Amino acid sequence: MSEPAANPAAAAAAAATSFPAPTISLPLGLEVLRTYSGALVCLEILFGGLVWILVASSNVPVPLLQGWVMFVSLTTFFLSTTYLTLLITGLADRINTDWNFLDVFYHFIAVLFYFAAFVLEAATTAANGGAHISPLPNSTDSVLCITYPRGNVFTVLSYRQYSINLAATIFAFVVTLCYGCSMVMGFKRWRK
Repeated sequence: MSEPAANPAAAAAAAATSFPAPTISLPLGLEVLRTYSGALVCLEILFGGLVWILVASSNVPVPLLQGWVMFVSLTTFFLSTTYLTLLITGLADRINTDWNFLDVFYHFIAVLFYFAAFVLEAATTAANGGAHISPLPNSTDSVLCITYPRGNVFTVLSYRQYSINLAATIFAFVVTLCYGCSMVMGFKRWRK
């Protein structure tokens, strides 16, 4: 067994130097919301939540494509919320890691995943291919009109589903831009 240190101050200094201090350039607490990075994370959460809600409300007509969109929007929504919570509560200062690197790494992965989700959501929307469901005059029945199917994937979306998927595509693109801007700003902080 080891003997206790004779000098408690030396033991405390040795223990304090055994772990590197956390590296974070963003302010902690509510001050983080006054920075561009904090505002972008809030926009990522807001618009990412909208993508999640819009895709879910479209009844997911193409699960093969939109399953990835749901996974990405849900995962990044919760990870961004956790990241912002750690910054606001100040817990990020207690976790010994290079937060600037983690910020760049997370936003890089989020840009890649969200860009793929944007492309798949756009493909789902574009695969409607001129098909529309029209009500028959003086009837409660509907008729399916197909003008010209394009591509390998063909979906039949109602006007409501098409509109919701179009909005989800636009918001997925906006979220991709937000994550891209956050990544660039994080990279600048990390390289300092």
